[in-house]
Amino acid sequence: MRTPCCGFIGLGLIGGSIARALRIAYPQMRMIAFDKDKATLKLAEADHVINESFPFIGSQFSTCDIIFLCAPVSHNAENLQEIKKYLSPDTLLTDVGSVKTDIHTHIKNAGLEKQFIGGHPMAGSERTGYLNSKAMLLENAYYILTPTSEVSQDKITMYEELVTNMGAIPLVLDYATHDYITAAVSHVPHVISAALVNLIHDHDSSDNLMRIIAAGGFKDITRISSSSALMWQQICMTNQVNIVKLLDDYIDSLSAIRNSISSEDATKMYDFFDGARIYRDSFSNRPSGPIKKNFAIKIDIPDHPGSLATIVTLLSEHNINIKNIGIAHNREYEEGLLSLEFYEESSHDAAYKLLTQNGYNVH
Repeated sequence: MRTPCCGFIGLGLIGGSIARALRIAYPQMRMIAFDKDKATLKLAEADHVINESFPFIGSQFSTCDIIFLCAPVSHNAENLQEIKKYLSPDTLLTDVGSVKTDIHTHIKNAGLEKQFIGGHPMAGSERTGYLNSKAMLLENAYYILTPTSEVSQDKITMYEELVTNMGAIPLVLDYATHDYITAAVSHVPHVISAALVNLIHDHDSSDNLMRIIAAGGFKDITRISSSSALMWQQICMTNQVNIVKLLDDYIDSLSAIRNSISSEDATKMYDFFDGARIYRDSFSNRPSGPIKKNFAIKIDIPDHPGSLATIVTLLSEHNINIKNIGIAHNREYEEGLLSLEFYEESSHDAAYKLLTQNGYNVH
């Protein structure tokens, strides 16, 4: 029986994370990749994530059972024209972009609708590049599939199984519905987050007091603004209609609450905040959305030498891996001084339980 083969056109954060997850799920799978960054390809081979890399798109991809288009959206049309020259009619072609209308248009123009299923793993990180890729990035994340009307059910079923084995949750949508939903729950929030950060930048004093104080709760709610500016520029350009419509609705909402505050309408202000609270509390705690859940806890610790080392050692002795450590000087939203971030929910929960049992006040 022939060993399955998977190809990657681009091997950044998402492509690398998919490749890592597939390597775990399918240890014998042959995986090949093209990327303009030679250092990335060399590192992926050294990690034994991919079997072979290439500095160009050529006939080596003709043996692939599935090919992931993982390069920036602006390169999709160019890469499609190249891969089409060598594409087997049995190969399933997919992508990982967070906007689907654009790639579906290119696929239709290229006459490849019978072998394309759009893909969007709704996972990400503020960090970019293969170096920051992790198989666990896909764990319990929704992975949306947008099949064309011409692709076979067998290919859809195969792709759903592949996604499930990577630890993600497949969800089939048409591409127009996908673009509207992600505009609301991912694209517009990123625009708003960036606008909030720019608001502080533009109104800060010469001694940067706003920036200093913003190290607390404000920094948490604008965390996603640290994402790639180029990526978000391209998303806004390819999902323009949906983003603009939803931004208009959001601006209307801001105007309404502004008027309520200005006129001291206590009832409308209360309803505004209470309605948001009730709906927000109905959200699932599963880390499956496009803005990944931040597994962090805050801990009160005494301000003397050795306090931090004691906690880190305790967690290490129980095999709990820490992603990031920070000292919170701002007490606006939390009482703790020490902030610990973890890679996954299980580590977060284990750390919370362990530290609480050892007498720490954990938030």
